[in-house]
Amino acid sequence: MTESRFSTAPQERYLEDYVEGAVHEFGPVSVSEAEIIRFARQFDPQLFHTDPIEAGKTVYGGLIASGWHTCSLFMRLFVEHYLPGPASLGSPGVDQLRWLKPVRPGDTLTLRITVDRVTPSRSKPDRGVLFSFCEMLNQGRDVVATMMAMNLIRYRGGR
Repeated sequence: MTESRFSTAPQERYLEDYVEGAVHEFGPVSVSEAEIIRFARQFDPQLFHTDPIEAGKTVYGGLIASGWHTCSLFMRLFVEHYLPGPASLGSPGVDQLRWLKPVRPGDTLTLRITVDRVTPSRSKPDRGVLFSFCEMLNQGRDVVATMMAMNLIRYRGGR
């Protein structure tokens, strides 16, 4: 794998701008204790996400971010830096989502994306599917989460 930069801005990007095997990194984004608690209280109210004192008594030994919070941080970076603006047609979902290591208050995360494959549609020649292997890394470069994202993307002029 070779690290790469796009030659186009997200608003100008189409399916043919994604090169299989290219690796892109975006970020960083920091995670605070207040953000972890606020997100968890609304969306994932488990003790180890909402209560620093009680979280210290769990197997995690302290407060950790919800995996869904980590995914929301991923999505922010993914949309702002990787997905093409007007050429993005949504997503049928993700595969192989894994939370590998806890994200803790004060962590700084970076998104690393490897273009896995670009598959033209057989039935709709103006678009295709972009498969992207995504990894969130903490400040120590430990992988904290992974997933395979699938996105429907337009070609510039169709085929």
